[in-house]
Amino acid sequence: MNPIERALGILLLLTGGKLIPATVLAERFQVSLRTIYRDIDRLIALGVPVDAARGAEGGYRLASGYLQPPVALTRNETAALLAAMALVRASRTVPLAADLASAEQKLLASLPKNVHGLFKQAERIVGIEPIPADIFHSGTKAEPTGDWQQALDGFMAGILESRRVRFEHVNPSRETVKAHDVEPRGVLFDRDLWYLAGRCVDTDLVKVYRADRVRNLEISGLFFRPDREFSIQSLLGGVWLSRAMRRWEQDEQIAKILITPRQAQKLGADWYYRHAVFTPAKDGRVLISIPSTARTRILPLVRWLGPGAELIGPEGLRAELARELAELAAIYGDGRDLDRPA
Repeated sequence: MNPIERALGILLLLTGGKLIPATVLAERFQVSLRTIYRDIDRLIALGVPVDAARGAEGGYRLASGYLQPPVALTRNETAALLAAMALVRASRTVPLAADLASAEQKLLASLPKNVHGLFKQAERIVGIEPIPADIFHSGTKAEPTGDWQQALDGFMAGILESRRVRFEHVNPSRETVKAHDVEPRGVLFDRDLWYLAGRCVDTDLVKVYRADRVRNLEISGLFFRPDREFSIQSLLGGVWLSRAMRRWEQDEQIAKILITPRQAQKLGADWYYRHAVFTPAKDGRVLISIPSTARTRILPLVRWLGPGAELIGPEGLRAELARELAELAAIYGDGRDLDRPA
């Protein structure tokens, strides 16, 4: 019996779940204990999870659940799984992408051959339209990069290993880069972007970070005890954004716009601005306070709202908007009827 055949035989014997002493293996395969030790080391080097117990009653066995029975799926179940995989690929960046690809290959190998064709024809059968760019909200579209994938993979590894992660987070509005030490809690996908949720060690708050703005993520050697009470579901429905806006109000300049009740109703349905602060004004209008003074965010918003919206501050943006409106008035203010022939 050659070493490969012997290693396979050892692997099959260890699947029973009971500890098998090295002496029993040596007797079974008619080799020395030293040879058995080398065979076990070879299996471990190949990634086979062999558990070893020392002592008189010790021995070897495979980690529970390593070898699974064949997966028996119907054609409909296979098609449903195929559609789900297509949805995952359409997100462009996914956690542990390389591991997902190898898992798919293992799953395909375990499926009956009569359904292999469905998986191989996935792109021909299932099509997913990419999420279009959100022109109204600038900065919500990002192209996948190596940094993005590294951040997502490293954060997931930190969750699985219960280890802290360190990274730098880029704030494009302030043009700053800040270091963070975080205990990973979970990840969420929102509007074609991945977000990383974790407890910030410095502030003891659960914060959410855009994965595409994370740089140089590394897993630290510090372990932490996972919070069993936490669920990523608690941050869905815009809860994470609402909490973030409350923090931004403490750190950022505030833009204030007076709007009509009808305009307030429209913004109340928006995924982003509905989490701003709406305050009734004395004249029957509504004052919306937004924790940002970026011209690329505030000026397009006022233009879109149109008549009835008044930008109160900051004064610099108000003056810029006034100049823009004056230029438009110069073009459209002569009262000409463009439908009439000149």
